Amino acid sequence: MKKIVRSFLILALMCACSSFSLANASENLSESITKNMNIQNHISDIGLKILNANKIDSRVVFLYSANHKKLDIEPELLKRQVVVYDNLINFAKNDDEIAAILARGICRTAESYSGMAKGRVSSMQVKLAPKKYEIFFDKRAVDFMVQAGYNPIGLITVMNKAFPQKRSDKISRSNLTSKRLANIYEYIYFKYPYFIKNNEYINTDAYQNFLLTSQTNRKKLEEKIKSGSKKAISYE
Repeated sequence: MKKIVRSFLILALMCACSSFSLANASENLSESITKNMNIQNHISDIGLKILNANKIDSRVVFLYSANHKKLDIEPELLKRQVVVYDNLINFAKNDDEIAAILARGICRTAESYSGMAKGRVSSMQVKLAPKKYEIFFDKRAVDFMVQAGYNPIGLITVMNKAFPQKRSDKISRSNLTSKRLANIYEYIYFKYPYFIKNNEYINTDAYQNFLLTSQTNRKKLEEKIKSGSKKAISYE
């Protein structure tokens, strides 16, 4: 009799533990789904705000993916989607930085609508000259952000946190992050000086780190300003 009671108690305990584990797993799944939906909705709201403020009359879909691996190759050009992965969005601390990520994606997507053959030619040009268009899209993203009411310094801070520095860009399809940041800074300095003079990000760690690591490039910009030169700077 004691063995039967003991077995019954063990079985009951196992069932209780199993039920608790299932309930806990279900609760965690529900929280994860809710979190993903909130991020998705927030991304869509910011993305649509940028599209509307800049009067971009091309349809763009915004997607959030918790999958770290970028499975789609250039979804902006092929599927006309701006896909934001969690390993990038996790670096964004505010709406300016989220807008920065989306603005760059919108630039590429919008390009896929322009030109001949329903945008196929433009998309091919972007693929063939990635470095040239990378700098071009960085600057256009600044315009898109400002027009939508976002601080373009957010593009500098989120890139400074999220994009590692390569040793060289000679054989790479992408420019050095330091070169991109320098071009963005120069563009904001001349076209939108208000954001430099009234810098809301000046005391943030991300911006202070940018200032620390961009001293050589900013010195080149200072020399250009003093000389009044119009020549493009060869940033490092």
